Parts: sequence; C-alpha cells; structure tokens
Amino acid sequence: MIKLLRILQKNLVWAIPIAMVLGLVGGGFLFDAAPLKTFIIPITFVMVYPMMATLQVRSIFSGHDLRLQVTTQVINFLLVPLVVYGLGRLFLQGEEMKYGLWAVGLFLIGVLPASGMTISWTGFAGGNKEAATKMLVFGLIIGALAAPVYTRVFMGATVHVDMLHMFQQICLFVFVPLIAGLLTQRYLVKKHGAKAWAEVYKPLFPPFSALGVTMIAFVAMALKAKTILADPSDLLVIAAPLVVFYLLNYVVLSVIGKLFFTREDAIAMVFGVVMRDLSIALAIAMTAFGRDGSTIALLIALAYVFQIQSAAWYIRLVPWIFGQAPAKKQVAVAVSR
Repeated sequence: MIKLLRILQKNLVWAIPIAMVLGLVGGGFLFDAAPLKTFIIPITFVMVYPMMATLQVRSIFSGHDLRLQVTTQVINFLLVPLVVYGLGRLFLQGEEMKYGLWAVGLFLIGVLPASGMTISWTGFAGGNKEAATKMLVFGLIIGALAAPVYTRVFMGATVHVDMLHMFQQICLFVFVPLIAGLLTQRYLVKKHGAKAWAEVYKPLFPPFSALGVTMIAFVAMALKAKTILADPSDLLVIAAPLVVFYLLNYVVLSVIGKLFFTREDAIAMVFGVVMRDLSIALAIAMTAFGRDGSTIALLIALAYVFQIQSAAWYIRLVPWIFGQAPAKKQVAVAVSR
C-alpha cells in the first residue's frame, strides 16, 4: 500500500485534477454525495497529522534568519489578506449570494498560509528547508489566531462569522494534529532512535498526507457537482481571481527575493507564501460556515489545481530567476514530467 501512496505523492500534479473530475462525475451522475460530508473531519486529520508528525520544531530556535522570517510573515498576514480581499471585490461581484461566498473562500486562502508542501517544494527547488520549516510553524500559529478575527473584520458583512466556533475548528484541524504528531515523533525517536526515525519511520508519513489531499479534493468537488454541472461557467468565474492571485505572488516574491535575499532564502520565502494551507482552509470552510460551506469550498478546491501546477512550473524557472544551485546543494526535482 505504501508503494501506491508514494506513487500518488509523486504525481499529485495529476492526481488532484483527476480526483476532482471523478468527484464531479460521481456526485453529478452516480451517487448522492451529501453523506460524504461526514468524512471531512477524519480525512482532514489524515491529511494534516502526517505533516505535523514530520515537523522539526526544534529548528525554529536555530539559525539567524530573523529578517527573512519577519518579511515572510508580514507578507503573509498584512499584504496577502489585502490582496485577496481586493481580488474578491474586483472579480467576485454579483447579486447572487454565491459570489460573496466565493470571495470568502478566496479570503480564507489568504489568511491561512504555509502548508506542509512549503517544505517539500522548497526542497525540490534547492532552497533553505530549515527556514521553510520555521515559516510553516510560525504561519500555522499566527494563522490560527488571526484567521477568525480577519475573517470577521473583512468578510463579516458577507457571511455570518462565529469567531469562537471558527477558532474551535482551527484548533481541531491545527493544534490537535500538531500535538498528536509531535507526540508520535517523540515516541518513535525515543523507542527506535533518531536514525531509525529519520530513515525508516519519517518517510512513511507524507504519502498518507497526499492521500488525504486527494480525498478531500474528491469530496469537495462531489458535494458541489450538481451545482457546477448546472452552470459550468462558475468554474471560469472563480478561476480568474485564482490565476491572478498566484501569478501576482510569484512575480512580486521573485523580485523581492532576488533583490534582498540569498538564493536559498529567496526560494524558501516564495514557497513560504505561495503554498497556502488549502487543506485547513477547505476543512474550515466545510465545517465552520454551515450550509454555505460547500459553496465557499468550491473555490478552495479549485485552488489546489492552480497551486500545485504553478509550483511545478515555477521550479523549472528557478534556475533562470535565481541562478543554478551550487553543485553540493543541488536537489533532484521530484516533479512528474
């Protein structure tokens, strides 16, 4: 089974779009997708827990990259929320309620940064993985505290935001898996040793996270399949702000990284901002907003396609933007050709 999951992990670029198409067909023609909503919480745990179990939390106390970390989080929590709010106002205007709900989905992407993919893609591109790990941990903590407040302030006029309930859901999807993951890591290191943890047990976790991502994309699309099939043009409407969001991120971050940071740090910053935590955003959308959640989740589910595809293409441009990595630091790019 683990071999199949590793194949899935290496081919997420294609696996997620295929899962979304299958969800669209299944939910649209083959079965009633409504019962799938009960699986959202366990699937999300399958998705988030493996990522947390492999975190090297101790690394956040090492190194001297304060300027890099502060810059990244300022962009994540000041610039990006303003950008997604503006894009929502620009692209998702309409009299129907669905436009406002899609804007909420876009905003959730903006206030929940740094997914586990931050570390993976940074490594693929030959960037600073230690710095990327710090960005992930800081982003998770700050995002968990800031997201309910930001969403209430910016989107409270569009949808009812129960800040306490939203914070409880974030705790369920962030802090519970984080604590469970760190306890698992500590137990395995203590019982089997650091070498066995690094070489035997740690590599077993990420493939399960890939499975969770694929499953949640399938569920999200299946739940909205009938709505999408009734008006396929909705996909084009919500795709427009996503394309602009990711393109703008890559361009601005590449310029900042090129001007102010080393090659390795610049790459970490790019992926520390671009790789949004869509998994947690999707789970929050589908559990914290009641019946509106599935509409909000549609935009987030589609963002998976743009995020992973864009990251795969950006890696090919990294040598042109930041130059070739020194020979001893080159990392093989594990991206499906």
